[in-house]
Amino acid sequence: MRKIILITGGQRSGKSRRAEELALSLSPEPVYIATAHIWDDEFRERVRRHRERRGAAWTNLEEEMHLSRHDMTGRVVVIDCVTLWLTNFFFANDSDADVSLRLAQEEFDAFTRPDATYIFVTNEIGLGGVSDNALQRKFTDLQGWMNQYIASKADEVILMVSGIEVAIKK
Repeated sequence: MRKIILITGGQRSGKSRRAEELALSLSPEPVYIATAHIWDDEFRERVRRHRERRGAAWTNLEEEMHLSRHDMTGRVVVIDCVTLWLTNFFFANDSDADVSLRLAQEEFDAFTRPDATYIFVTNEIGLGGVSDNALQRKFTDLQGWMNQYIASKADEVILMVSGIEVAIKK
C-alpha cells in the first residue's frame, strides 16, 4: 500500500532525525535518497557524517533530480530533502519557478506512483521575513508551492518544532 509522509519544519528542527527514526520503525532496511548537490568540502564532510550516523542498515542513494529512476516498490524510503531537490530544478531551469514547479510535480508523481512508503523531508523557508533578494523570493515561492503540492498528496504531515513532532495532517 502506498503511503506518503511529509516532515517539515525550520532548519535544525529535527526533521531528518525524525524521518530516519520513523523509517527504521517501519523497516529494518530502509532506503535513504540524498538529493543534495555537493558544492564544497564542508558539505561533503556533512554528507559523510550523516551517512555514518545512519549506519549499515540503510541503502544510500544519491539522486539530484530524477527520483523516478529508482523503483522503490515495497520499500520504505526517506527523501532528504525537497529543498535541495528543488534547488537543482531551479538552477537547471534558469531560475524559472513555474517550469521548475511543473517538472518537480511531474517527477514527484512519477516517483510516488509505485506502492511504497515515502517519507519526504522539507524546509519551511517562508516562515521568516520576506527577502530583499528577488531570486530568493522566487525560490521561496517555489518551495512553498511544492510543499503545498506534496502536503495535498500526503497521508500524513508532521511539523517539527525544536525537536518536537506536531501532527498537522493524520
